[in-house]
Amino acid sequence: MLISTRPGRRALAAAASAAVLTLVLGACGSGDDGASGGSGSGKKGDGAFPVSIKSALGTAEITEEPQRVVTLGQGSTETAIALGHTPVGMEEYPWGSDKTGYMPWIHEAVKKKGDKLPKQFKGGEELDIEAITELEPDVILAPWSGITQKQYDILKDIAPTVAYPDKAWSTNWDQQMDIIAKALGQPEDSKKLKDKIQKQLSAAAESRPEYKDHTFSYIYTTGPGTLGVFRSEEQRVEMVSELGLKSDPVVDTFKETEGTDSSLIGLENGNKLKNSDLIFTFYSDAKSREQIEGQKLYKAIPAIKKGAVVAGDENPFVTASSMINPLTVPWSIERYLPMIDKAIEKTK
Repeated sequence: MLISTRPGRRALAAAASAAVLTLVLGACGSGDDGASGGSGSGKKGDGAFPVSIKSALGTAEITEEPQRVVTLGQGSTETAIALGHTPVGMEEYPWGSDKTGYMPWIHEAVKKKGDKLPKQFKGGEELDIEAITELEPDVILAPWSGITQKQYDILKDIAPTVAYPDKAWSTNWDQQMDIIAKALGQPEDSKKLKDKIQKQLSAAAESRPEYKDHTFSYIYTTGPGTLGVFRSEEQRVEMVSELGLKSDPVVDTFKETEGTDSSLIGLENGNKLKNSDLIFTFYSDAKSREQIEGQKLYKAIPAIKKGAVVAGDENPFVTASSMINPLTVPWSIERYLPMIDKAIEKTK
C-alpha cells in the first residue's frame, strides 16, 4: 500500500534545481487522464453541498457545485481534471513545462477531453490577483501551495478558497486528493482515484520483478561540495519504491533537514551510500550536470562510478516524477521503466 506521507517542499526542489541543478502500460497508457468515470460518480452535486472545509488560513464555505475552478500550487490541477473539472485557470509553472507552455501531462489530458486549456497566471509572491478575479472562479483550490495569509484574505473575497490544513507545502498527496474531491462534491471519487494510482504502480512493479533485488538512494546537490538525500517518505522516493525498488535504509539514519523530507549530508559522506545499487537524481541543465559529475568525491560513489544512475535531465520529467497524482503517475511510469532498466544493466 502507498503510505500517506508529507511530500518534500516545492521550495526545496526549486532551490536544488536552481543550484545544480504503463500500466504497463495496459492499465495506464500515456495520456491517461486518471479519471474514474469522467465527471465522477461520487456524491457530486446531489446532497454533497453545502461543504465547509477548514484550513490553516480560514474556512471555505462552498454552497453549490463549482463550475469555474481555479488552482494554485501543485497537484490540484491534475486532480481536478481527473475528477472531470478542467480548471478555467491555474498557476503557471514554467520550469516544469514543455514547448506547449504547459506541463505536458496536463496539456495531454485536457486536449484528450476536448476542453479548453486553463489560463495560466503568475503565482508565488507575485500572485496575479487581477488575473484570478477576471476568471470569475466559483472556488479556488490551493491545498498544496504556499499562499500566505495576506493572499488568502484577498482570495477568499473572490471565491471560497481551500488552503492547506497545516503548513504551506506540507499536505500529503492523498490528503490533497480528499480535500479537492470534497470541494468539488465528489468525496467518494477520491478513493477511486487513489486505488487507480495504486494499481498502476503495482502493475508496473509486477512487470519488473527484478527491481525488488535492488536498493537505491535519491540524491540532490545545492552547489559544489554538497550532497543531499531524500528520505524514504518523500514523494519522489515513494514513487520509485512503489515500482518495486528498495530505498537504502541508510537514508533514514541521517539527520533530517528541518522543514523538508531530506537530509543534507555533505559530499564527504557520499561513501555512506555504498550499499545503494542505484542512484536517482536530477540536473537543471547540461552545464550543471558536467560540474556535478566532475567532482572527485561524487564520482567515487559506487553506483555513480558504475554508471548505475537514473537521472532526469528534462524539467517536465523531473517535475512529474516528484509528485503523486492521477496524471503524473502514469506519465512518469511510462518514462521511468526504460531509464531504470538501463541503470540496472550497469549494476551487472
